[in-house]
Amino acid sequence: MYPDSVKKLLQRFPLFKSLTDYEIAPILSIAQNRTYRQGTHVFMQDEPLTNVYFIHQGKIKIYRTDIHGKEQIINVLNDGDMFPHQGFFRNDNYPAHAEIMEEAVLTYIPTPLFEDFLINNPEVSIKIFRVLGDKIVDLQNRLEEKILRNTYEQIILLLLRLGKKYGIETAADQLTLTTHFTNKDLANMIGSSRETVSRTLTQLKKKQLISTDSSGNMVLDTKQLKEELF
Repeated sequence: MYPDSVKKLLQRFPLFKSLTDYEIAPILSIAQNRTYRQGTHVFMQDEPLTNVYFIHQGKIKIYRTDIHGKEQIINVLNDGDMFPHQGFFRNDNYPAHAEIMEEAVLTYIPTPLFEDFLINNPEVSIKIFRVLGDKIVDLQNRLEEKILRNTYEQIILLLLRLGKKYGIETAADQLTLTTHFTNKDLANMIGSSRETVSRTLTQLKKKQLISTDSSGNMVLDTKQLKEELF
């Protein structure tokens, strides 16, 4: 890929779009691009942390496994996201697995070189701190949901969160999820069981709070779902 093409791709990210050609030149000299097929892994949990990745296209599932092999989905990332956020300025291992959910085009930069770039571009470092701050708030909210909400409510909150991030507004107070998540995926996001998620989704369909369109996409009645929480 030509440098101009890489520059255009990188400047789609909020971290880089305000940089001048001179400021972004060091990144262009070290950035590499790669296409990953669905079902492959970018890296595995506990492997040495070597690169920072930027998603131009596709979806990435970030998940951890315990000693029994049980999966816990931490996040699902898509266009415009970077990962991993842990490990900046640390000699560490990847904290989770990164699996390709939909064919992805990624730019990656070796961590030591990216750290040198951040040291020389403090305005980018400040943007990263803001991104990390948003991640911390998101994790705090999820922890509160786990402590204060029952499983039924946690599933509703999860659907609303996924709708906000991956949904398309198809009518007033209605979002259509164009990304397909299995019941197992949803269960792994909140530490529940597939059976519990399946029962809850059936309940929500009976109450006409969610439905499925002709393409198999889940349709959320966001207003009614929110009212179900109170």
